[in-house]
Amino acid sequence: MHSPIPAFTQTLSAMAKVLTKAEAHADARKIEHSAFLTARLYPDMFHFTKQVQLTCDFAARAAARLAGADVPSFPDTETTFAELQTRIDKALAYIASFKPDRFADADTRSIILKMRGVDVTLSGTDYLTLYSLPNFYFHAATAYNILRHGGVELGKSDFMGV
Repeated sequence: MHSPIPAFTQTLSAMAKVLTKAEAHADARKIEHSAFLTARLYPDMFHFTKQVQLTCDFAARAAARLAGADVPSFPDTETTFAELQTRIDKALAYIASFKPDRFADADTRSIILKMRGVDVTLSGTDYLTLYSLPNFYFHAATAYNILRHGGVELGKSDFMGV
């Protein structure tokens, strides 16, 4: 298996820039930061801050599981744009610590997850392509969409990081 780190790095780096734009947008329009940090697309969905936290978590946990390392735990304590930037920086530093050779046999590694109280076993390939990446991109896109819906001037290139 090729290392999943470049995909995670591209999106997390883009997310950091999007957060900078969101903070500048709020400041320029004298909007309380909490209006964005607690915003949701729908009442039963997670708020913006949780979407960013989960994006970081899916990247870090996938890297760890696929590399055969202990899965990290990050407390969800962020309440500001600056704290979310730090969370992204920590996730980026963590995933960068895995060299590509750590993923050499990841495609056949058995990954056991607890889902709704039941242990589910997936191959590394299925874990990455059917679980981790879809969740990672879902939460990243939802965070982006919350900001876009809130009026932050963002385009596809901001999400893509290009």
